[in-house]
Amino acid sequence: MTTTPQAKRMAGHVLVEALIEQGVDTVFGVPGESYLAVLDGFHEHREKIRFIACRQEGGAAFMAEAQGKLSGRPGICFVTRGPGATNASIGLHTAFQDSTPMILFIGQVASDQRDREAFQEVDYRQMFGPGTLGFAKWVGEVHDADRLPEYVARAFHTAMQGRPGPVVLVLPEDMLTALTSAQVLPLAQAAQAWPTPAALSDLRSRLLAAERPLVIAGGGGWTPESCTALQRFAEAWGLPVGCAFRFQDLFDNRHPQYAGDVGIGINPKLAQRVKDADLIIAIGPRLGEMTTGGYTLLQAPRPAQSLVHIHAGAEELGRVYAADLMINASMSCAAQALATLAAPDHCKWTDWTRAANADYQANLLPQPVSPLDMAEVVKSLSRLCPEGTVFTNGAGNYSGWLHRFHQYPGLQQHGRTQLAPTSGAMGYGLPAAVAASLLEPERWVVNIAGDGDFLMNGQELATATGYGAKKLLCVVVDNGTYGTIRMHQEREYPGRVSGSDLFNPDFCLLAQAHGWASQRIEMTEDFEPALRAALAAGTPCLLHLRLSSDVSTSRSTLSAIREAALKRLG
Repeated sequence: MTTTPQAKRMAGHVLVEALIEQGVDTVFGVPGESYLAVLDGFHEHREKIRFIACRQEGGAAFMAEAQGKLSGRPGICFVTRGPGATNASIGLHTAFQDSTPMILFIGQVASDQRDREAFQEVDYRQMFGPGTLGFAKWVGEVHDADRLPEYVARAFHTAMQGRPGPVVLVLPEDMLTALTSAQVLPLAQAAQAWPTPAALSDLRSRLLAAERPLVIAGGGGWTPESCTALQRFAEAWGLPVGCAFRFQDLFDNRHPQYAGDVGIGINPKLAQRVKDADLIIAIGPRLGEMTTGGYTLLQAPRPAQSLVHIHAGAEELGRVYAADLMINASMSCAAQALATLAAPDHCKWTDWTRAANADYQANLLPQPVSPLDMAEVVKSLSRLCPEGTVFTNGAGNYSGWLHRFHQYPGLQQHGRTQLAPTSGAMGYGLPAAVAASLLEPERWVVNIAGDGDFLMNGQELATATGYGAKKLLCVVVDNGTYGTIRMHQEREYPGRVSGSDLFNPDFCLLAQAHGWASQRIEMTEDFEPALRAALAAGTPCLLHLRLSSDVSTSRSTLSAIREAALKRLG
């Protein structure tokens, strides 16, 4: 293939051209002097790509992580060296634990200043490299402007292939201003791995021998087509399907074979069902601590249940669990292959599947709470928000109501509708919501945030306003405490409160200062009218829900937890 010679231009401009070639039209970041040449490139190509200037690098990184979840391709974040990179590390860690494709570009000190502890200098291979076991799949540093397109293409491939995840690309300031005639490389597509015929035959034999099988779907790399194939497989074999922690939109929660979410605050009956199953088919999840109930639902390293573990990353298979059958396959390929497995005329577990869904349906029925019932709040959101609304949250007990009472549609219906951190990162929900609103403005986006969670990145209200977000709603659940920590304190050290009280601002006035509409709500009956008004207005709105500090989880109160702890401790 012949190529047309390119005129020389600054490497910073070439980088922007490379991103455009990869299909990127939006990037998130906080500007820095270390990559001014790239910022100039965004200006040069402003008709094709936009730079969203965020108010803190942590918020920017969360936005890029959400972009990766929504698109299935790497979300893009730019930050400057030192403080910028350290602030962005929370989003990088979230992308790693959530198996989300993402690329963090970091401006670096000039090459002739390296290794002198120059201003804001950090060695990012040491800081984020694979040896950290939790920040990035690969860290590269580009020293030659002529090789910049090569590094960008490798970053995209690495972020998407195998187990998806984050990549860091470091950009020395002098490299970005160097002139180069390098040509950008074509659109990167992830290489796909298919299950072997022998593995599929083995899996089918295990299914035919089972009496109480259960599918757990999760992890990254899913597409609408693979979720459709997963549903066909489940329907053909009559299998109950649970979704791993914060991957609830991989299987339609309204489907008669849905068993519920396998994560924090799990339905106790589903937890028991996981233990009682004689065959677990884990399609995509790592089977980490949250999904396995601290490695108790499936005992590590050798569970009591027969375990088939299907995962895109070969390094994950056998890492924790010595599964009976390990299949290294991409989710798109694995699901399509499973959908071709010939099912028997009759399955032995029909009653088992029906009972799993009945348990899930019963878990949707809350105990009434007054004066403000969070279960009814979530049910109102589910009923009144348009189909396909994106729901986001960060970390905290407040998220349990959303996970338990909202029914997510399958990914194949509207794309991703759940943006939530399996890493348990506080402050994720609002930036993720802002990103979703800016990237997909035709959809409504609802962020539910605790009072502690919201103020971790509340400054990104300004980003939403500044870039014209419209269909965006933030529901702040305020009980004046770091609720999860307070719950654990009452469970372990009842009555000895330390460090978990919060002293909050007026959230309504804070929202108004950023150009948002707002309303305070203290009674259940006041929520639906306020929600209807917000949806009708179609502009950013914050609803401040004021709860008693005794409100703790969707299943219990602080006083009940404290009383149980006191009895246990005698």
